[in-house]
Amino acid sequence: MLMIIAPSKTQKCNRSFNFTTTQPVFLSESTRLINELKKNSVSDLATLMKMSEALATQTFKRISAFVTPFNRDNSCPAISFFQGDVYAKIYPEEYGAEERVYLQNHLRILSGLYGILRPMDLMQAYRLEMGCKLKNIRGKNLYEFWGERITVEVNTILENQEEPVLVNLASAEYSRAVLTKALRGTVLQIDFKERKGDTYRTVAIHAKRARGMMVDFAVKNKIQNSFELQGFRKGGYCYRAELSTAQRYCFTRE
Repeated sequence: MLMIIAPSKTQKCNRSFNFTTTQPVFLSESTRLINELKKNSVSDLATLMKMSEALATQTFKRISAFVTPFNRDNSCPAISFFQGDVYAKIYPEEYGAEERVYLQNHLRILSGLYGILRPMDLMQAYRLEMGCKLKNIRGKNLYEFWGERITVEVNTILENQEEPVLVNLASAEYSRAVLTKALRGTVLQIDFKERKGDTYRTVAIHAKRARGMMVDFAVKNKIQNSFELQGFRKGGYCYRAELSTAQRYCFTRE
């Protein structure tokens, strides 16, 4: 079983970490993308990424500061670098050695710049969403740049899992980068819904936090079989069999 999550725009490097770190699998590809981005001015980046001049200036500085090789002086582990709603519910600093090994083996973070990251992979700050229409050597956007590379890596990981199931806890923008037709395993979609009157609906901010809580639940219970995820009860959520299928689990709360 392998879980995937999306990255977050909010990032902060805290170099007090005590993790054993690794290098991103596709760091050379990331360098190619950085070289493409370096061709853009601040105003070009603002237009390309549909953001303010202040954010474009920050992004321009990050692109200029990108340097390899990654080490403890210029980079931080991805799982602690990302600071968004999903990551606020994952606690790598509190995990024991076995839990960190599980996290490293059963979680991947999809990324527009890095393609796919292990939790303990070193990374540097960036802003490049997967849906960005950045023209590059392989096409007109990042989906064409990454092609089947992310999927091939996921397949390699699934081959070494007890159960070849990809648990999708990522947004549609990022999970689209995994080509399901080429996947050598099955995909399990996870929905988190809130009661609104007589119905249940997805509320983005709550769903993001719930995704992080499910990762934390899987880590602390060292779950190997996706069926065990039905036992998730954190944050007031519970599994709803009548709203679920074998390919899509639905969790709701009042």
